[in-house]
Amino acid sequence: MVKLFETVSFRSLELKNRIVVSPMGMYSAENGEVTPFHLVHYGKFAMGGAGLVIVEQTSVSRLGRITNGDPGLWHDGQIDGMRQVAHVIKANGAAAGIQINHGGRKSGQQRAFRGNGPLTDRDLAMGEEAWTPSGPSALRFADGYAEPIPLSDDGLVGIRDAFVATARRAVLAGFDLVELHMAHGYLLQSFLSPLANVRTDAHGGSRENRMRFPLEVTRAVRAAIPAGMPLFVRISATDWIDGGWEIEDSVVFARALKALGVDLVDCSTGGNLRVGSTNANLARGPGYQVPFADQIRREAGIATGAVGMIRTPDLAERILQDGKADLIFLARQMLYDPFWAHHAAEHFGLTGNFEAWPEQYGWWLAKWGHALRANREDLHGFDPRRGDEER
Repeated sequence: MVKLFETVSFRSLELKNRIVVSPMGMYSAENGEVTPFHLVHYGKFAMGGAGLVIVEQTSVSRLGRITNGDPGLWHDGQIDGMRQVAHVIKANGAAAGIQINHGGRKSGQQRAFRGNGPLTDRDLAMGEEAWTPSGPSALRFADGYAEPIPLSDDGLVGIRDAFVATARRAVLAGFDLVELHMAHGYLLQSFLSPLANVRTDAHGGSRENRMRFPLEVTRAVRAAIPAGMPLFVRISATDWIDGGWEIEDSVVFARALKALGVDLVDCSTGGNLRVGSTNANLARGPGYQVPFADQIRREAGIATGAVGMIRTPDLAERILQDGKADLIFLARQMLYDPFWAHHAAEHFGLTGNFEAWPEQYGWWLAKWGHALRANREDLHGFDPRRGDEER
């Protein structure tokens, strides 16, 4: 059996395979509204055979955007645009998920493809909006970033309620699944990490206190969405910085998430800093984050998603066969090859004449299939069926 192409269910949602397109920030929304780019961007992944496509970090408030290009669901007028995105994904055979987020002290940045980091005079001259970010404490993310305004108790309630309202709008837009973004140094993860949270109230200090607000948001969102709708949470399993959040913390946190009705922990890492620090412990390589998904799955007893330079079908399949994760999340590899899932099925001999492809494509490809396979190296620069995991 090829586990990568087994169906898997979370609550009332059945996925046709275990291949997930990770949420990837495209920073291409306008005033929080999705554009035609998003329809094409997400539709091609669904057409490419993935079982689940998750829409990029969608802001719960205007001032919670990471950049001016983040999509949002902070008001009802944004539902129709997102409904079109969800429809395009589902109409092309995949389940539609959405990741919801507040950027916290990393909000108000420059769009990544314009250089990332703090907004410049050039960005402001182009019409980008600037604002002061908020966070758990008055600690800047890195040199050059604005000092965030520490959130009051009333501010925390407002953000919790914004997550709830956004999740409800996601349901109205037709999404099958919601993922809470608690990774990469954004607001909810910054409450977890001692690198960003030095509060002395009930939301700071001990690990239990630092977990309090993210768990409050989780509890509220779980109660707000239908019982049959899965709730995923993306975490940074470690900060990769001494004195920061560690895998042992993530195991404890994952147990608490499971108790609140979370169905899967999406195990990323990193993305958080403090002024003067670097991710000195980080060493990237194929599957470098898989051990975190494995440990959380075993020790917290919750389903996990594996991410991190998983490029080949063989590596993805081995992770699943070894019981290290339940889903495989792909990001850059999907940008490079949106039809990765179909290529993987062919690699394992599950299809042979392009029958799994959209029928509008399949008959064309079947007609020239032998020539395509013979010249795959020339056409694509690499053969996705190879076992070269260092590629």
